[in-house]
Amino acid sequence: MKNVQVVWFKRDLRVEDHEPLIEALKHGPVIPLYIIEPDLWAQPDLSSRHYDFITECLHDLNERLKKLGQPLIIRVGEAVDVLNELQSQTQFETLWSHQETWNGWTYERDLAVKRWAQDKGIAWYEPSQFGVIRRIQNRNGWAARWTKKMNGDILPPPARLEPIDIKSQNIPTKEKLNITPDPCPQRQTGTREQALKDLNAFLYERGEGYQKEMSSPVTAFTSCSRLSAHLSFGTISMREVYQIAAIRTREIANLPRSETGKWPGAMRAFNGRLRWHCHFIQKLEDDPRFEFENMHSAYDGLREPDFDDAKFEAWKAGMTGYPLIDASMRALNATGWLNFRMRAMLVSFASYHLWLHWRKPSLHLAGYFMDYEPGIHYCQHQMQSGTTGINAIRIYNPLKQGMDQDPDGVFIKQWIPELRDVPSDFIHKVEHLHDLAPDYPKMIVHEKEARKAAADKIYGIRKSKTHREEADEIVDKHGSRKSGMDQGFRKRNGKGVITLREAKQGELPL
Repeated sequence: MKNVQVVWFKRDLRVEDHEPLIEALKHGPVIPLYIIEPDLWAQPDLSSRHYDFITECLHDLNERLKKLGQPLIIRVGEAVDVLNELQSQTQFETLWSHQETWNGWTYERDLAVKRWAQDKGIAWYEPSQFGVIRRIQNRNGWAARWTKKMNGDILPPPARLEPIDIKSQNIPTKEKLNITPDPCPQRQTGTREQALKDLNAFLYERGEGYQKEMSSPVTAFTSCSRLSAHLSFGTISMREVYQIAAIRTREIANLPRSETGKWPGAMRAFNGRLRWHCHFIQKLEDDPRFEFENMHSAYDGLREPDFDDAKFEAWKAGMTGYPLIDASMRALNATGWLNFRMRAMLVSFASYHLWLHWRKPSLHLAGYFMDYEPGIHYCQHQMQSGTTGINAIRIYNPLKQGMDQDPDGVFIKQWIPELRDVPSDFIHKVEHLHDLAPDYPKMIVHEKEARKAAADKIYGIRKSKTHREEADEIVDKHGSRKSGMDQGFRKRNGKGVITLREAKQGELPL
């Protein structure tokens, strides 16, 4: 097999705008490879619903590759073992894949593959998929480089792939991989066609109220783009979304003012969140320890000794006695998705009211979120639990959020059947709910007392000079240079407090 090229698909399950595939074809025939790694699926942050979604993506990708002439080659095993066996069969000398910033397990796996490739004399090319840049020293110029990347040419799929006589394996069942069943009856479908359908519907039908309606769970399921899972697993590229959204923005700008409605604000908000998507992944790329350790060391040991497993289990089950918390958790279990405000509220409640260290709740939610993206996931968890040292302390009051975001209890009653007969006037009066609905639990903590106790502990740590010094170092390396969100930490008052308007700029997912 002269000059054969191996294109290793990871979380880029498409043939459109796929730089490794297009570049590899310039050098010889391509083996499109996907490796199903049993040890990866044994990790605590992955779940059955993720595997179901990826399986759909793989079937879809295989059909697209078959039409081009060469089906997807599936191999099961450790990446180094699979690549080594494939290299002995084909004598390939070049490996292609997109850069990947995923969980700690894949980071270590890629280091092992790099060592193997060097030992074998295999050239491994890894073009970037998002606007994430490897080995940068700080964020100076990052936003401009991101914009340049997004404005680059969208690469069309290849016209043809030369068929190669090489065997593929079947996709193993979840039972064979010992993946614990995780029913998610209302999850999204993992196909490119669905991604494009969701994008088109958002840009032309559902998204006009996005700027305001993203905050309420009553409206967010319809008004948000719902593209985050597709971006996480690559059925569509960030560059495609960015440029298609730019076309729509220009169309709206050319409409008569009487016809633009709320669309200009919606598009500004959406485009801002595309940038924030990569901004957060860049943080984990620059410092992989953020998946496991506090971003700011002043918070080490703060919550660990007080971790309460009973409270953690009640939070996981949606049985805390706080309706919006419990409805959000139950909705997430059934759909695999929540809007940002509800995600932030779940983490805030766990971190402050229940005083749980962010690591266990973050692992639990990672398995529930269909759009699990570690760079966003862990950095946001640290933001919401107050351990970054550079972001505002946001302790969401779940009762106030309930009255603001679901005043009539529509969302709450949809997901908590125990409360469906409770009059709407009482749905946010948690002190009476157990009397009106005996099957619903009493509130697990006193909201005001728990919130005050947590705030006193967190703000007490922020007063020290050493806290500010380390926070300055974090800003220098990871702070945004474009919006001033993280930079504002130092410029205002040195206390780590930013305005709510600035904080909202970081709201994800899409």
